[in-house]
Parts: sequence; structure tokens; C-alpha cells
Amino acid sequence: MTTVLLVVHIMVAAALVAVVLWQKSEGGALGIGGGGGGGFLTGRGTANLLTRTTAILAACFFLTSILLTLISQHSAPKGSAFDAPASTMVPADPGAPAAPAAPGAAPAADAPRGGILDKIK
Repeated sequence: MTTVLLVVHIMVAAALVAVVLWQKSEGGALGIGGGGGGGFLTGRGTANLLTRTTAILAACFFLTSILLTLISQHSAPKGSAFDAPASTMVPADPGAPAAPAAPGAAPAADAPRGGILDKIK
């Protein structure tokens, strides 16, 4: 489901870019796109068609964006990594040295930390 929606979203985004680039430029825009007589997409009727197509594609783009967000929120794990309680290491024998901590693990509650903020206390 997510993969199909993502493919549709990418196709709508590409179509939206193409339709916007097909439209006739109204402003100066460095002197490009606004001049010239006959062409592939000219006339008032085509402008209305491109405007409607742009609006429909934009609505589809927003809809697929919202659906992808809702699907990702639904399948994401709840909570935060900061919500989990900190793990503490307690040695089996009080006289034995503690096992080395894994990289990135939180230090034990009674372990000396020696940071600058601890020295202020």
C-alpha cells in the first residue's frame, strides 16, 4: 500500500512539474517563455485546461502527501527514545569491578561522571 501510494505520489509530482512548465509565462522572467506566435499549447482554452489540470494535480499531490504522512505515523513506533528508562549496571559482587559498558550506554547511577556540570554541584 505504501509503495503504491509513493509511486503515485512521485508520478503526480512529475506531472505537476511538467504542467507548470508548459504554461505560458505572464511576467518578464528573463525574457523567456512569453513571446512568440503559434505554438503547441496556445490560446485561451488551453490556458483554462492547464489551469484546471494544475489545480487537480496540486490537490492530488496534497492528498497523497497527507495519506503518506498518516500511514507513516500509523506504522511508526510510539514514544521516544528519551521516554525509555535509563539502564543501570549493578555488579554481581560488590567487590568485583563492573563489566565494561557498551558504547553509548548510560553510566550507572553511582558512577563518578566528572563532567563540568557535576563539578558545579
